[in-house]
Amino acid sequence: MLKAIWILIFGSVLAWSAINPKDLTIWFLEAGPAIIAAVLLILTYHTFRLTSLLYLFILLHCIILMVGAHYTYAEVPLFDWLSLQLDWERNNFDKLGHFFQGLVPALLAREILIRKQVVTGQAWLNLFVVSIALAFSAFYELIEWWTALISEESAEAFLGTQGYIWDTQSDMGYALLGAIVTLLFLSKWHNKQLRAL
Repeated sequence: MLKAIWILIFGSVLAWSAINPKDLTIWFLEAGPAIIAAVLLILTYHTFRLTSLLYLFILLHCIILMVGAHYTYAEVPLFDWLSLQLDWERNNFDKLGHFFQGLVPALLAREILIRKQVVTGQAWLNLFVVSIALAFSAFYELIEWWTALISEESAEAFLGTQGYIWDTQSDMGYALLGAIVTLLFLSKWHNKQLRAL
């Protein structure tokens, strides 16, 4: 039942996202990771089923990716409105994406490390979780850079820097914050679901 709901929500948002996106190249670049994640989740559902908490946060992250793919990260209307209301200098939707880019890989790393008994001790677990989340974030920043070098006309929209010179560093900072939030606020809930598997 939950699997069907997950697929229905994912499919609906993906279909909406693909209808007249702002930039087709950006759509493929931003929605691509969500589509790849969905395929991987379907392929591994019976061999390595994840906790419902992790499936939920993966879905939320995919929705963020697909919304960003539709509008581009710098032009999501809700965050344009928030920029006006909160006197931000830029549309900060990309920061939400990078926060989830830390939170979700941290939760996934935590689940795999615990279930496969890769490390012992809470301190080592936390260190590895944060390190993996930061490595994932850094690798994504490299992908953004490579894409910008290859596709100059779509580079600004894909990067979403909006003139902010510290964009790469702040993106990784938000990913770090997401990983820390995972450890501080989701660990108990996650542990309960892991025990039930």
